[in-house]
Amino acid sequence: MRPLPIIAFLLSLVCVLAAQQKPQPPAPLGVAPQPGTLTAPGQIVPPAPGYRFPDNQTLVYTAEWRIWTAGTASLRMEPAGAERKVTATADSTGFVSLLYHVHDIFQSYFDPATYCSARISKHTEEGFRRLDTNIAFESARKTAVLSEKNLRKGTSKREEHEIPGCVTDVVSGIFYLGSLPLLRQAHYIFPLNDGGKTVFGDAEVEGSEDLKTPAGTFHAIRVQVSAASGVLKDRGKVWIWYDEATRLPVQMRGRLFWGSLTFTLSRVDRK
Repeated sequence: MRPLPIIAFLLSLVCVLAAQQKPQPPAPLGVAPQPGTLTAPGQIVPPAPGYRFPDNQTLVYTAEWRIWTAGTASLRMEPAGAERKVTATADSTGFVSLLYHVHDIFQSYFDPATYCSARISKHTEEGFRRLDTNIAFESARKTAVLSEKNLRKGTSKREEHEIPGCVTDVVSGIFYLGSLPLLRQAHYIFPLNDGGKTVFGDAEVEGSEDLKTPAGTFHAIRVQVSAASGVLKDRGKVWIWYDEATRLPVQMRGRLFWGSLTFTLSRVDRK
């Protein structure tokens, strides 16, 4: 059992849900949404007029696993020409790092007008794995192109997979969910691609609560994210708490069979 893939899993929102999933086709246009669903099923929704991107803020998190501090993580969005870039990092620390080494750096680029992902690069160090991965989302061809190098084995692979055209990725998807209306009991079904087959996440708005963190106290909207279908359905859950005022993710929690890992916002660096 590997105890800490959940670190990258939480930062990439539903990365573990994307692994080994069976694809679920989006609902045809014109089909009425399911009860409680406020967006067209299976589609990425552009940001609403007046939406403010959380640019030039580095969100720093502390990860807790059982009774231990498991690691640190960060998220940062910034303008990159006509695109937005999101950088995510994750590092295991202390006792947990001795059990399972993690050092991940992900960089995602997306179109701010549509929230469609353009590309993502990932440097992954998890346990004995060492990978450099690049994924390009070619919306015109409806294709995701994955290029990956195994740094330990010196091997490479290239794959192409069909996508609906507009998808989110496992990093910018965190901010994409925060841009939605997030009305109570609403479900938001969205296409996610991590270089393989496109899968569909199901985000349910459970309610709101006051949440105290080292970075301050927030009135937060609690969203549960799960797999809409596939072999991992009902086998793992993620919760994200978004500050109602800024829509920043102030806490993230993943629960699998071996326990829960929680990322709590410790500070916000604005520069």
